[in-house]
Amino acid sequence: MAEQKVVIVTGAGSGMGAATAKRFAKDGYKVVINGRTQSKLQKVADEIGGDEVLIVAGDISNPEDAANIVQQTIDSFGRLDVLVNNAAIAIFSAIEDLSLEDWNKQLSINTTGPFLMIKNAISHLEKSKGSIVNVSSVSGLGGDWNGFAYDATKGAVNIMTQALALDFAAKGVRVNAVAPSLTDTDMAAMVTQDPETLEKFKTRIAMKRVGQPEEVADVIAFLASHDARFVTGTILPVDGGLSASNGQPNMSE
Repeated sequence: MAEQKVVIVTGAGSGMGAATAKRFAKDGYKVVINGRTQSKLQKVADEIGGDEVLIVAGDISNPEDAANIVQQTIDSFGRLDVLVNNAAIAIFSAIEDLSLEDWNKQLSINTTGPFLMIKNAISHLEKSKGSIVNVSSVSGLGGDWNGFAYDATKGAVNIMTQALALDFAAKGVRVNAVAPSLTDTDMAAMVTQDPETLEKFKTRIAMKRVGQPEEVADVIAFLASHDARFVTGTILPVDGGLSASNGQPNMSE
């Protein structure tokens, strides 16, 4: 009987991270959930149930915390098969108003965090011939108004994904990313809970609705699975058709 696989999901206290942790648990994985708030992680762990979920709280942008997440995974479960880099923050602001502190905060969590997690995890993923799935954004594929800083971090994640896919292919490790558009999460509440702003977003989405965390989680699980064994270096939009448009208005409406 094959040994049970193990996944680390960062930013797993809510939203896409929580949905992803639950999806992998459903698929039979041992799940390591990370975030900065213990109470949120405990709620997710309780929803998953059983003794095959491990909570490791910490800040992935802190080198010691990133190393600890991976080490506790190996100490507890003996292997690592999938790393999902989901943790992120978003601060939208005009450049004149964005502080250096907020620029660095986004850069450290959204870009340095995945770098540190991959750096610590790669030797274990090589052993299992595993997979990395980075959670990027359609905001890394093009610009947003007042979103230059967040966009820059997600653009960096996309290029890092492609470059590491080249570096790791010979080692048997695949690296891909999902690029969601507006998804119904706590981080997107400023949009989803404002009816006027939400309608503006919906006009750009071909499917005319907001994505659900579980819909992103399903694609992450696919990219990590055997079904995607010949897929690496891919940035896969999960966006209801938003990125299919060149931005011109729908003249039929």
